[in-house]
Amino acid sequence: MTPTANSDSNRPAERQRIVVAMSGGVDSSVAAALLKRQGHDVIGVTLQLYDHGAATGRAGSCCAGQDIHDARRVAQHLDIPHYVLDYEARFRSAVIETFADSYVAGETPIPCVACNQSVKFLDLLETAGDLGADALATGHYIVRRDGPDGAELYRGPDLDRDQSYFLFATTKAQLARLWFPLGTLEKPEVRRLASAWNLPVAQKSDSQDICFVPSGHYSDVVAKLRPRAVQPGDIVHIDGRVLGRHNGIIHFTIGQRRGLGIASGEPLYVVKLDAKTQRVVVGDRAALKTTELYLRDINWLVDAATAERAATGLEIFARVRSSQTPQPATLWMGHDDGARVHLAGGEHGVAPGQACVFYDDAGAGARLLGGGWIRETHRAAALPEMDEAARTATTA
Repeated sequence: MTPTANSDSNRPAERQRIVVAMSGGVDSSVAAALLKRQGHDVIGVTLQLYDHGAATGRAGSCCAGQDIHDARRVAQHLDIPHYVLDYEARFRSAVIETFADSYVAGETPIPCVACNQSVKFLDLLETAGDLGADALATGHYIVRRDGPDGAELYRGPDLDRDQSYFLFATTKAQLARLWFPLGTLEKPEVRRLASAWNLPVAQKSDSQDICFVPSGHYSDVVAKLRPRAVQPGDIVHIDGRVLGRHNGIIHFTIGQRRGLGIASGEPLYVVKLDAKTQRVVVGDRAALKTTELYLRDINWLVDAATAERAATGLEIFARVRSSQTPQPATLWMGHDDGARVHLAGGEHGVAPGQACVFYDDAGAGARLLGGGWIRETHRAAALPEMDEAARTATTA
C-alpha cells in the first residue's frame, strides 16, 4: 500500500502542483516519488548552496556537487521537471556568515535551523509560488496536520529520525504551504520504497555533519572567514586559576573534554566561552549542569491563548539538542519575545546559540509548540532568587 502524501486528512485529494525540495538524498527522492505516484504535478527543485566543485564526490555532503547530479538523475527517473537554483550568495550571507559570527561570539550555532528558516522555507517558498505551485514538499521526518487555529506539527513514529528540533522556527504562515510526505514513515520503510521503485539513490548514505564544512572541522571555516577575530587567550579554571593558553575560542565547544591542551589531575570540561575576554573557562562535570535558560526570538506554533499562558508559567517538555529526549520544564515569557526556561532535571553542556524547543509531551506524536534561541545559561547554584519583576525582564 502506498503511503499518503501528507498525514493531514483534511488535505484535498485532487491533483495539485507541488514543488519538492530535492537535495539528492534518499528522503527527498522518496518524497518526490510518493507525490508523483499519487497523481500530483511534481516539480523538483535543487538548491546549489555552496561551492559544488569542492564538494564533488565527498560523502556526506548535500546541496552541492554529486548531490545535484543525483537529484537530476532521480527527476529523470520519475519523469518530472527539475531545476537547479544558484542560492550560493543567499546561503553564504544568511547561513555561513552568521555561523562564523556566532562561533566568534562564543556560541554554538545550528546552521540547519538557519538554513530552513532563511533559505529553504523563505526563498524556496517564494520560488514555488513563482512556479504556480500549491505547496512545497520536503523530505523531513515530521507530521503536519491542519488544526482549528491553522497548521500544527507533531513528532513522527521514527524518533531516531525526528527532525522537529530543526523546524521550530518555521512560521504558521509558511506551514500553510508546506507538506512533509515522510512524516508518518520510518527510515527502513523509506529505504524499502526507494529500492522497490528503483530510485538511483536507493543505497546512498545519509548526509552527515555540517554540509558546507568539507574538512569536517568547523573552526577552519570560521578562521578563514574571520581571521582577525580569532585571538589567543587564557584557559581558566572556575576557581580563578590560569591553567594555560589557547589559540582562539572557536576551537572549543561547551562540554568539550578532550584536546584542551592543559595538564590536570582531574577530568575538566569547557563550561564557558567568554568572547569579551577570550577566556576558555573549565571545570568539573558538575559545573556543566544547567537548569536555567534565557531565550530570544521565540516562535510559537500554537494559538494565542496558549502562548499567553506562558506569561505566568507554562509546563512544557523542552529539548536543547536534536539527539535529546524532551524533558519536563517550565517556561515564563517576558517582553520582546524573550523567555526563561527552568529545566526540571537539568542538562549538561548547554550552550548559547543552541535552540530550546518546546513540546506538549516527550514521545512519538508529541506536538511541537515552538521554540527559541538560547541567549544565556545558568547553573541553579549560581542563580539568585528571581522575583516577579526579574521573571518578566528576561531580555534585559
